[in-house]
Amino acid sequence: MDLINRIEKYWTERSDEFCNLRISEINSNKRNLWIEVISKNLPQDKKLRILDVGTGTGFLAILMASLGHDVVGIDLTEAMINGANKTSHLLNYNIDFKVMDAQNLSFEDNYFDVVISRNLTWTLPDVKKAYKEWYRVLKHNGRLLNFDGDYGQVSFSNQVKTLDANHAHVGIKNSILKECDDIKNNLDISMQARPKWDTKILNQIGFSSCKIDNTISEKIYSTQDEFCNPTKMFGIYAIK
Repeated sequence: MDLINRIEKYWTERSDEFCNLRISEINSNKRNLWIEVISKNLPQDKKLRILDVGTGTGFLAILMASLGHDVVGIDLTEAMINGANKTSHLLNYNIDFKVMDAQNLSFEDNYFDVVISRNLTWTLPDVKKAYKEWYRVLKHNGRLLNFDGDYGQVSFSNQVKTLDANHAHVGIKNSILKECDDIKNNLDISMQARPKWDTKILNQIGFSSCKIDNTISEKIYSTQDEFCNPTKMFGIYAIK
């Protein structure tokens, strides 16, 4: 099985778990914490056309729709998109969810005001290609907001042993975590020093004003609850 198919299969197997967790997260205090972080980096006083790349079961897409923006959410995995549709309908949001590869977008050039992503780039076989596509579909002065972690340096199968019993990842089968580790260890992005590598690539592509926020974990995950991400997260903000 090639890497792309392994990645799709892995996230398909976790789609039900993700759907339930994201609904719980939307109904938690994490919702407003994420909105606060994101809103500070969005153009104000206008309705935006936003692309949520790697939407999973729709967490960021729903948050952006709740602020009144027009949102499209894409994910490689059909099961995740089914979960996103289920969640958005449950919460009465009208969001356009599509099955699509983050590295090969079908949108026209200069189409979106904002491209946003959370915990996606560490899973991609060709992050530079993805960044080029995101640059292409952004309008002039469009914003990129990418929230991720340096997961290449983490062993998920070992990390789960250190988590509190109420953490959402504790119940995941060890075989699934080991498969994630194996996939991750075969990705080029896992070998890079992040987020320094990302900003270098974004500047090469043509983005300007690339800024790194290394305080995401402190802002979002100061409380050790079921949603807490044990890997330190960063934010990358850039302008086309």
